[in-house]
Amino acid sequence: MFVKQYIKPILLILVPVLLIGWAQDVYELKIPKGFPKPQIPEQNELSNSRIELGRRLFFDKIMSRDTTISCASCHKPELAFTDGLKVGVGIRGQKVARNSPTLTNVVYSPYFLMDGGVPTLEQQIIVPVQEHKEFDFHFSLIAQRMQKDSIYVQLSKQAYNRPPDAFVITRAISAFERTLISGNSPYDKFTYQNQINALTASEKKGKDLFFSERLKCSECHSGFNFTDYSFQNNGLYVNYPDSGRMRLTNKEEDRALFKVPTLRNINLTGPYMHDGSFNTLEEIINHYEKGGNNNPQKSEKIGGFKLTNNERLNLIHFLESLTDSSFINRPDFIGQY
Repeated sequence: MFVKQYIKPILLILVPVLLIGWAQDVYELKIPKGFPKPQIPEQNELSNSRIELGRRLFFDKIMSRDTTISCASCHKPELAFTDGLKVGVGIRGQKVARNSPTLTNVVYSPYFLMDGGVPTLEQQIIVPVQEHKEFDFHFSLIAQRMQKDSIYVQLSKQAYNRPPDAFVITRAISAFERTLISGNSPYDKFTYQNQINALTASEKKGKDLFFSERLKCSECHSGFNFTDYSFQNNGLYVNYPDSGRMRLTNKEEDRALFKVPTLRNINLTGPYMHDGSFNTLEEIINHYEKGGNNNPQKSEKIGGFKLTNNERLNLIHFLESLTDSSFINRPDFIGQY
């Protein structure tokens, strides 16, 4: 009788408090007009505490063995989460083999790395941490560092109901990276937000060229994110030092194939190509205009074309219109490193 008398009032008090706490931690992902709803793993649903924990870790140099670099060292917000270098540089100034890709709209990627060797964003986090030329570290040691910080301990327990460990680290950083959605460029305003003056006359002409049958740019750089996520050889070299996707599959037909990258924020993400071999948009266009180099794996879609000087300029202006200034200037990015 005593238990029945007091348990009900206690539940009436506790349940609303728990629900309020849960509601405050729920994070609503803002999806730009024209974008599909991304798939979020059920075991890592987005919440404010998870994203805040991931944001702190992303910008924190405790992630590397000698505490000299963080995730943001190779993925700088002002450069649309690239680093402006030909190839990435890890601890002790060691250069890695490939260019640091943008994290723009990474929530939509079906696989990760340029050869598609990692199936989930959570697993991708493991690569730079354990790679000797990048962070050269161990999750258990990162967790030990986090244990000394009361904020990290509190956030870990709030976000995942457990102390800092590899599970927490990989899930939290992934949660933060899934919020890196860019969809407010002049192109987006024109195409999806019905702002007819968002593009200049030159940008509109460049858009028509980009989507034309004559240039075929949009056959690979298609959809809202300007990529079909396929693996292609674009005739960059006659002989490739990097075997590309073949490194993963061991199939000759995959030699020197690389994932088609998004073109969003491309004006900020140079140098370009998997090895950073092009510095400007002009160089990229010249490469495709010439039809690339003769490689047996070169995509049949790359056959060359001819542009006038004005057309080339219009195309560059259109590519520049894919820059989303609001994305790179989010308040939670500023002053973090």
